[in-house]
Amino acid sequence: MLTGANLWFHANTAPVGPGEARVVEVPIASDTLDIGSRLQHEGLVRNGFAFQVGIRRWGLAWKLQAGYYRLSPTMSAKEIAEVIASGKTATEKVAVPEGFTVKQIAERLDKTGICKATDFLAAAVPGSVSDVPLPTGRSLAAQSLEGYLFPATYVLGYGKQPVDYVQEMTGAFRLRVVDGLAGDLRRDAHTLHEIVTVASLIEREARVDKDRPLIASVIYNRLKKGMRLQIDATVLYALGEHKERVTHNDLKVDSPFNTYRHKGLPPHPICNPGEASIRAALHPAKSDYLFYVARPDGSHVFTRTYAEHQKAIRAIRGG
Repeated sequence: MLTGANLWFHANTAPVGPGEARVVEVPIASDTLDIGSRLQHEGLVRNGFAFQVGIRRWGLAWKLQAGYYRLSPTMSAKEIAEVIASGKTATEKVAVPEGFTVKQIAERLDKTGICKATDFLAAAVPGSVSDVPLPTGRSLAAQSLEGYLFPATYVLGYGKQPVDYVQEMTGAFRLRVVDGLAGDLRRDAHTLHEIVTVASLIEREARVDKDRPLIASVIYNRLKKGMRLQIDATVLYALGEHKERVTHNDLKVDSPFNTYRHKGLPPHPICNPGEASIRAALHPAKSDYLFYVARPDGSHVFTRTYAEHQKAIRAIRGG
């Protein structure tokens, strides 16, 4: 038969009840009373003092470890104590799709609770990491690591410094691009920065894989002839927003990224391209195409002359 004290203990170490799991920090140098109070405040245990009594009964008094843990009110106080004693801190699986900008990555990390967007953006600047051989030109130095955060699915731990997350993504870029495509990069006449910038344009323009090498060929052909690239995606990057269609007024935006107004490549990549687009930038199709226009299904019609281009536009839009 349970005594009154035992009844109290069992009642106050039982699960709180239904509720979503959440990530809770156990700070360094926290004593058992601090941890119990924090868990009670978070609604994860019924009584912080009962939790403190429990960890002694369960032989866990000196085993609780600092860190971030994913805990649920459906867990008993003992189960929660065992998780904290295990040291198995919480992680978050974060998908970074091809074509995401640094800003979009920061917003996704913020949404998951891993890192504040402003902190990530402040860390994602040249000089914060040494994984990538970046150019030292003034145009990039004042900007960000746009283009060098490799798109992938990352398992990120809570409580790290924002630069650690940046380092993980640039580390993946080095592994998959700088090292993984080293032979192709050595044989190509363009710099890494030029290749990644071209790849970022391909990434934002292509919707069908087979179009990537052809879009690359159009970009290089226009650059060779001294033509403006006139790529809508660069205008949208300059505007800082996504739109289904770029207007004539949008084309007036005063920015070095506006390839309707400025010749050559933009100062740096406009997104973080995936490996397929980087390979297309390294291995463009051999063509004399200078224009392309998108079909409703996302594929493109490629043409050699402006007259052909206009004809393709009319055919697609029914004009």
